[in-house]
Amino acid sequence: MATEHAASLAEGEGANPASAVLHVDLAAIVANWRDLGRRHPSGAVAAVVKADAYGFGAAPVAARLHAAGCRHFFTAHLSEALALRPLLPGAMLAALNGPPPGSERDHLAHDILPVLGALAEIDRWAALARALGRRLPVLLHVDTGMNRLGLDAAGLRILAGDPGRLDGLELRTVLTHLVASEQPDNPGNAAQLARFAAACAMLPPAPRSIANSSGLFLGARFASDLARPGAALYGINPTPGRANPMRLPLRLRARILQLRMIAAGEGVGYNSIWRAARPSRIATLGIGYADGWPRALSGGALSAGTLAAWPVAPGFDGPPVPLVGRVSMDLTTCDVTDHPALGPGDWLELMGPHCPPDDVAAAAGTIAYELLTGLGPRIARFYGDSFCGDSAAGA
Repeated sequence: MATEHAASLAEGEGANPASAVLHVDLAAIVANWRDLGRRHPSGAVAAVVKADAYGFGAAPVAARLHAAGCRHFFTAHLSEALALRPLLPGAMLAALNGPPPGSERDHLAHDILPVLGALAEIDRWAALARALGRRLPVLLHVDTGMNRLGLDAAGLRILAGDPGRLDGLELRTVLTHLVASEQPDNPGNAAQLARFAAACAMLPPAPRSIANSSGLFLGARFASDLARPGAALYGINPTPGRANPMRLPLRLRARILQLRMIAAGEGVGYNSIWRAARPSRIATLGIGYADGWPRALSGGALSAGTLAAWPVAPGFDGPPVPLVGRVSMDLTTCDVTDHPALGPGDWLELMGPHCPPDDVAAAAGTIAYELLTGLGPRIARFYGDSFCGDSAAGA
């Protein structure tokens, strides 16, 4: 865990009353989107901004990507798309979870494309097209192995045998979702590709969308007309087991609220799961599991030897700061005995270039997706460029 004094934080943070802050480097997110675009020359690259842009803030992230030229956006829910529509003029915007019954006119009024994944949904939209006397643009989701959403094999056969069910609908894109794209040697990837090709051959000609974040690294066979990365935009490694090719666009810091000295043998926090082996100086941070900082990181999950952490403040040098005791709802404690210069109001970095989300999530027994999307609203967000672009060598 790296440290940095409040006075050296980004402008405005020191006066912010929040006890935890998340720096979001919008330039890094744009850079990731552009890099993924270079990896997908066969077609456009969308931005998946569901779940509040994976916890980063959907409105500022989507607006910045739109300003950079992104013209295809996906959310999960219609409500998410409705909130973003005013920020994305002229862009394609679609909700992946499909159109709830009765939401057709909301989609039309706000130019949000439905993602149809069942015969009943297709029938509702075709009926609306007939009632309106015009063709309606839609996306069609075909399930090729995920077995969650999308038109299944039986539904596809029925549709292929009755193509008139699509009358009045303009297929803008046919899409599928890869099951194990982060495992390049998984034979399921090739099997899904073959199923998708067969499915598309049963449908009217339309642009195709295959690759998610990890799918963009599976090679040219998985290229299509539209890629749909999400996690990679936000610095989650799309190539597990290999070096992360993406820029990390975040830093999570928490403020020291109070310091106290405890004697050897004294415990810290609920149930005293950690006891001091020496006289120790304990710092209490204003972040806990109600903020999305996992309770599973209780004890010493971030101690030296588990996660490497490095100082980011000029002139600071020393060992990592281990977490000790139980992570509680609002507070986390750490041992700063070896850092006598730290005091109340100083900040400790919990995630960032030296504590990547993938590593922190692994220590908590989860994945970075869950960790980032769980970061709560009490964590103040700061947006800018190059908040997080410095590296260990350049800090």
